[in-house]
Amino acid sequence: MPPFLAYDDKGPRNARIPLLLIHGHPFDRTLWDPQRDAFAASRRVVVPDLRGYGASPVTPGRVPLARFAADLEDLLDALDVRTCVVAGLSMGGQIAMECWARLGADRVRGLVLADTFPAPETPQGVRDRNAMADRLLREGMRGYADEVLEKMVAPRAAPEVKAHVHRMMTGTDPRGAAAALRGRAERPDYRPVLAQVTVPALVVVGADDAYTPVSDAEAMHALLPDAALRVIGAAAHLPNLERPREFNEALEEFLARVDAGA
Repeated sequence: MPPFLAYDDKGPRNARIPLLLIHGHPFDRTLWDPQRDAFAASRRVVVPDLRGYGASPVTPGRVPLARFAADLEDLLDALDVRTCVVAGLSMGGQIAMECWARLGADRVRGLVLADTFPAPETPQGVRDRNAMADRLLREGMRGYADEVLEKMVAPRAAPEVKAHVHRMMTGTDPRGAAAALRGRAERPDYRPVLAQVTVPALVVVGADDAYTPVSDAEAMHALLPDAALRVIGAAAHLPNLERPREFNEALEEFLARVDAGA
């Protein structure tokens, strides 16, 4: 049975542990282009479009984080990826937490959590996410993309980075974005999950991230039994695109440690 999700599967099949990269909302797998291009030279890198994003099929209504994680498990099974490092950014980080809860150390050998947080949604947050879902279905993506562009990336980000981020947001199907917002509003509390993580973890955050500030990353880092924290200067919510060299250096160091432990 062919995979449900659109994806890139690049790099050699060798002794190095494969890397699964999970994008955030409202983006697609091209969010990870700098990391796919850098790391596929030496290891297998799998980069999917989540359900409702990019070239993957849309499921209107509500898609919970557990459904996204189940899709990724199905993709790994279809590609015969038995173990991997799971890396996620923003909503993708929460899906990575769900993947750990679902798959455990038998399959997840390392966890990378970028510009994300584990706490459940507040009552006001539930209302806000559902209201935004209604707005996107009513108005489409462009107005939202225009409003949040310079929170997703720092105002001083390179023009080509801003254009890439804006293109991803406006290219997202509003039905997919709305379904994810409604599902994410009902997410569980992942803090107890993180306290039970038995594999190495890396927490990364942009120094100027207004959505998930450094204080959130520090609190998440404190929960994890075996974690490193890297703050990327002069970056907002998408440091992997804004400062790819610094982000890749942190990721390379972490992957080397995971490979050595394996």
